[in-house]
Amino acid sequence: MEQDIEIFINNHKYNVKSDQTIMQAADSIGIYIPRLCYHNQTSSHSACRICIVQIEGMKQYVTSCTYKVQEGLKIHTNTKEIREMRKILLDLILSKGHDNCNICDKNGNCDLQELSKYIGLKDSHFFVKNKEHIDSTNAITKDFSKCILCERCSNMCNNIQNVYAISYAGRGFNTKIVPGFSESLKQSSCVSCGQCINVCPTAALTEKNNIQEVLEKLENKNLIKVVQIAPAVRAAIAEMFGFNPGEKIIEKELVTILKQIGFDYVFDTQFSADLTIMEEGSEFLDRLKKNEKLPLITSCSSGWINYIEKFYPNLLNNLSTSKSPMSMLGTLIKTYFAEKNNFSLDNIFSVAIMPCTAKKDEIKRKELLVNGKQMVDFVLTTRELGWLIKSMGIDITKAKVQEFDSPLGESSGAATIFGVSGGVMEAALRTAYELYTQKELDVLDFMEVRGYQGIKEATINMKDKEIKVAVAHGLKNANILMDRIQKNPSLYHFVEIMACPGGCIAGGGQPFVKNKEITTDIIKLRASLLYSLDSNNKNRKSHENEAIKFLYKDFLEKPLSHMSHKLLHTFYTKKEKEC
Repeated sequence: MEQDIEIFINNHKYNVKSDQTIMQAADSIGIYIPRLCYHNQTSSHSACRICIVQIEGMKQYVTSCTYKVQEGLKIHTNTKEIREMRKILLDLILSKGHDNCNICDKNGNCDLQELSKYIGLKDSHFFVKNKEHIDSTNAITKDFSKCILCERCSNMCNNIQNVYAISYAGRGFNTKIVPGFSESLKQSSCVSCGQCINVCPTAALTEKNNIQEVLEKLENKNLIKVVQIAPAVRAAIAEMFGFNPGEKIIEKELVTILKQIGFDYVFDTQFSADLTIMEEGSEFLDRLKKNEKLPLITSCSSGWINYIEKFYPNLLNNLSTSKSPMSMLGTLIKTYFAEKNNFSLDNIFSVAIMPCTAKKDEIKRKELLVNGKQMVDFVLTTRELGWLIKSMGIDITKAKVQEFDSPLGESSGAATIFGVSGGVMEAALRTAYELYTQKELDVLDFMEVRGYQGIKEATINMKDKEIKVAVAHGLKNANILMDRIQKNPSLYHFVEIMACPGGCIAGGGQPFVKNKEITTDIIKLRASLLYSLDSNNKNRKSHENEAIKFLYKDFLEKPLSHMSHKLLHTFYTKKEKEC
């Protein structure tokens, strides 16, 4: 049972909670103990040993990230001996890595770099460099020369995401963190969620960088350059330029910025989020009427799709057949938009700015080809967009507000909250409720599906129906929810899954938080920006988006029409060890 106990740290007496580690206790009273492998989202294995402290009466140092406090402990965190030992430990860690800091993707945002400054290590004495070796998928790059074996990535992959794609292999200087049987990432169970990148303290793990390919295409005067922006990007891009999480939203300024970079048309993925609701909501009502393939499970999250194909293929029929908003808009750009403007499909260069590394995977899917053509040419993450803006020398604070281009730029508030866990469900319920009951909702905020619990459940009364819904974020929670559904398929009618903890706002391609971990508080701050955009939008329902209504009248006819099925829907198949 948790209670207050008395301990001594650096000869001062403190009252702390009995269930804390020494590190947690020290943090709670404002005493910082250096750490590297520790991360608040993953379990501690004391791999780096940088957080060692001395306890009076004990001969050996203990790791503060794992050692629990006890009544009367006398702890020393910063003696001369400890400082010297930390320098030796850090020197050994540095010996395994690459020293190209000036051109490294994490220069200025590297935990190892910051720790070296803090500890005061100026010279390296060991030269046992890892062999340079790169392993890469469509979405993620692993640079073994920068891996310091801290275990953060494997802890995230195995304990938080339940994917088990990477773990320790080998001994001594041959130790590596790799997929099972030393296979490549492509051959592993990796789902490209990118959460390993978010916790990596160095640049051993990064997104597959596509900036140079995009820049080369932007130089081609014969191409029509088109870009789309996901909801969660606007909630975090300012962090790339020194703003704190939740401090500033950059939305329509991005239209100006992207045109300065060289794009001809800037569309909003939120437009196709509204379109997704029309298709997915109609699909749900159709299944509800027929009482088949329930629960309907959302299909927007690319990492989640990779996961269900590998781990729960028996539930693939429950997935919505609706493409993700990115893929829907990518398809419309190279069909509807091209046709209306007499553009050749081959002359359109289409880029998507996403908070997600798994979207780089998604665009390569054969199931999403239209007439044998790839609909989105490249995906850049929010981080890549930030680096691109900086490389162009653009001052974001001077960018003017400019409307998204028509006809694929108008959106409702419901589309904005797609970037938050529970947002797709809430947007769908706003539309499904009104289409089913033919009545307007008195309150549009479905607070039952908001929040940051791993799994949320609710019952929504829709006229003569009680609709049972569930929302999960993070693949460990998805695992729990899918096991429930396998045992009792009639438990829910509608389920939303997001691969990343917190949803897209904490996606694998979002900005690194300098000297901080992506905590629930940071997720809440980013989410608050999207919720504010929703509440301030004159239209908060997808089915009342006039641009969507016009698209159906002019091109698609109606939700679930033959044309809609041809362009906006897809299928999924069981995947063996490849993503």
